[in-house]
Amino acid sequence: MRARYPDLAGSVERDGVTLGYEVYGDGPTTILLLPTWTIIHSRFWKMQVPYLARRYRVITYDGPGNGRSDRVTDPARYAADAYAEDAAAVLDACGVDRAIVVGLSLGSQYGTRLASLHPDRVSGLVLIGPALPLVPPAPERASIGNNFLEPYPDNTQGWDKYNLAYWHDHYEDFAQFFFSQVFSEPHSTKPIEDAVRWAKAGGPDILAAEASRPALSQDGTVGSVASPTEAIEQWSGILAGLACPVLVVHGTHDRIQPYEAGVEAARITGGTMVSLLGSGHMPNVRDPVRFNLVLNDFIERVSA
Repeated sequence: MRARYPDLAGSVERDGVTLGYEVYGDGPTTILLLPTWTIIHSRFWKMQVPYLARRYRVITYDGPGNGRSDRVTDPARYAADAYAEDAAAVLDACGVDRAIVVGLSLGSQYGTRLASLHPDRVSGLVLIGPALPLVPPAPERASIGNNFLEPYPDNTQGWDKYNLAYWHDHYEDFAQFFFSQVFSEPHSTKPIEDAVRWAKAGGPDILAAEASRPALSQDGTVGSVASPTEAIEQWSGILAGLACPVLVVHGTHDRIQPYEAGVEAARITGGTMVSLLGSGHMPNVRDPVRFNLVLNDFIERVSA
């Protein structure tokens, strides 16, 4: 059962992929809640939808590869620019000209590109635990790229589970580990169980395709994977060029994306930085009351 069921559910096709969306409420301001890493579908917004739909129109949709959208194994379909165009297509299908856009983790890349490529569509941008390559990764995650395609050792532990072969052989165990890091707060059994269950709607083939997604090239189009230095320069430039108000929300105990990345995103955009003391990577799920109040305050300021 859900606390709030959609007033409208539909789908839109873009670039050969059907995307399922849901619309809640009918307020004058529209909030677009973006997908995140495709290991989970849009139900991770379940703590925001009922609250926001009391006063606003709220749109959620599943990105390619999960939920009510087509399963896709073309890596190009998971590029940030492709997600931005998907979001614009969903807005068009819902008859929405402008929205306040909210992105969690990788969703921050999608929202940033949407605001950059279609500035007239985004009246405000919220970045939660942004997976933006603005600072070096946490030390425990620094080896992920080097080991991803290597055979995994016996008794694989920790971030060594972020490995293509391990995903295919032990997908549920990887999901269990990953979400134990996402929800770093004590007493997080329920959200971890929920997220692992949601992860079963996807699978290793989908994650493998997304892991091979192209990065941004120097001219802002989809291109080859960028080096860390190139990525920092590219995303810093994109963020600096945003014209809309920006809110960055980052938990101080985030084990997935460095807290410093959120600080840097707020500095570059001149946006508002809200630090959630003790929170992990998904405060919207783990601490929804505190997060919802912060989000609502931003929405009211932008709407006014």
